[in-house]
Amino acid sequence: MEILAFGVQGDEKPLIEKAFAGQHEVRCLDVFLNEDTAPIAAGYEIVSSSVNADLNGRVLRTLAAGGTRMIAQRSTGFNNIDLAAARELGLTVSRVSYYSPYSVAEFAWTLAMAVNRRIVRASNRTRDFDFRLNGLMGRDLRGRTVGVLGTGKIGEAFTRIAHGFGMNLLGWDVARNPACVELGMEYVDKDVLFASADLISLHVPLLEATHHIVDARALKTMKDDVILVNSSRGGLIDTDALVTELRSGRFVGVGLDVYEAEAGLFFLDKSLEAVEDDTLARLVTFPNVVVTSHQAYYTHEAVGQIIDTTVANVADYVAGRRSENTLSPL
Repeated sequence: MEILAFGVQGDEKPLIEKAFAGQHEVRCLDVFLNEDTAPIAAGYEIVSSSVNADLNGRVLRTLAAGGTRMIAQRSTGFNNIDLAAARELGLTVSRVSYYSPYSVAEFAWTLAMAVNRRIVRASNRTRDFDFRLNGLMGRDLRGRTVGVLGTGKIGEAFTRIAHGFGMNLLGWDVARNPACVELGMEYVDKDVLFASADLISLHVPLLEATHHIVDARALKTMKDDVILVNSSRGGLIDTDALVTELRSGRFVGVGLDVYEAEAGLFFLDKSLEAVEDDTLARLVTFPNVVVTSHQAYYTHEAVGQIIDTTVANVADYVAGRRSENTLSPL
């Protein structure tokens, strides 16, 4: 059977081809699966999608009409998939429920340290042989308070690193993680966390209940000299409200690996085009903001696990099995 994989990065392609070798043929495309590209999948029973695919009802109906019966998404998040429509059409949909939490947790800390110690600004200066230190002063994190929203596997990994820095640990989640409690984490109401933390990192999934969990009110609650990091989902932050606070001179730094309107932008080369997104264009101009393009998961280990799980999901579909990764059917 030949599988059509959309949104495959250059580094990812040889790993996918190697993983499926001897089992199925795989055709890799660098374009993302959406309404414009869905007709390409005609005749493919199995399609693999990436995190930035747009699998709305119209796309799913196009896929189903072309003979697609299974969609294997290569990501943990699935807020981009209309699951109700998939179940109505009888499509099997799977995701990757787990991969290395260290990839994202370590990258979140990379963003935090980059904005705290002004790494990007310093690097840009030294490229111009400007070796002054003015404006590059950071802060010790030891003894300061970190607030972790979401203490699942990634949040726990982030917390362990914070513990290594010697920070005071605050957490918020619907359920307490015993491992984080053992490290000394105190679970508090999220408003208390927003008001108390010197560094806030987001590790919750994007759900209806968490959409804009960091809204205008939450941002105003935070300390003026807070560091805010988001390596989870862009929709967790009200970006327009964040820009308003940044324009007023608040926050030591903001590190964003995700953006709520990233679809159609991230993973693509837009360097020769006019930027139509005014909010993003304004956001990247702030000297205390670092924006990266959804790369926190992008390590050899994590991508390898994602691909291996995708191969297993396809094998389950072929064998008529369900697993914890099966989203449709119920």
